[in-house]
Amino acid sequence: RSPYAITFKNASTVKIIAYGLLFHPNAYLRNGWNLLDFIIVVVGLFSAILEQATKADGVNSLGGKGAGFDVKALRAFRVLRPLRLVSGVPSLQVVLNSIIKAMVPLLHIALLVLFVIIIYAIIGLELFMGKMHKTCYLTGIATDTPAEEEPAPCAPVSQHGRQCQNGTDCRAIWEGPKHGITNFDNFAFAMLTVFQCITMEGWTDVLYWMQDAMGYELPWVYFVSLVIFGSFFVLNLVLGVLSGEFLVFE
Repeated sequence: RSPYAITFKNASTVKIIAYGLLFHPNAYLRNGWNLLDFIIVVVGLFSAILEQATKADGVNSLGGKGAGFDVKALRAFRVLRPLRLVSGVPSLQVVLNSIIKAMVPLLHIALLVLFVIIIYAIIGLELFMGKMHKTCYLTGIATDTPAEEEPAPCAPVSQHGRQCQNGTDCRAIWEGPKHGITNFDNFAFAMLTVFQCITMEGWTDVLYWMQDAMGYELPWVYFVSLVIFGSFFVLNLVLGVLSGEFLVFE
């Protein structure tokens, strides 16, 4: 067995002797962090015993299964051992307790974020549906390969937006940017595109593509308002909730 497992077992045994197991007012198992330690120790001991039993039966080479149990699955609980450090550092306990207490307010903020995404996705469907599938192709050549090495949306000659160069024309047979994922053709892709813009990950690329497809006015108002309201205000409410809970515990 690992020396860390022996150390964990000895520490838990000493705490049980000092505090009592359950029935005393300040008993060992009445503290949540001690309960986590106890579960980790018990699972570790059980997996070690089961592993020794499978080795004795000669089954370990067949995948570590014995008596209907999977030892490897129990070993996965060992990843919880670093959480034992939290019980010894009061500042970490304050942070984790703040996050746990903030779960209900964060759920309300998540619903607000979802509401904003749905509203902007519906607006995007009305304004930008089908706008991302036009790009430049060589004139008179029937091919599915765009004329540009890095294709971008375009607009017909009679409309605002990026115009194709001589020898090419704008056709609506392109799958769209990012292999057809970034668009407003249906509600699911619209929500995904709005969520990407709220996280501010490549939102300027989406803005430029939409400006190439239909001009500057509507895309600029739509995406800038989305980033200001959705990212700068709504998402930052998460930090406000966490900071408020942190001050309470502090």
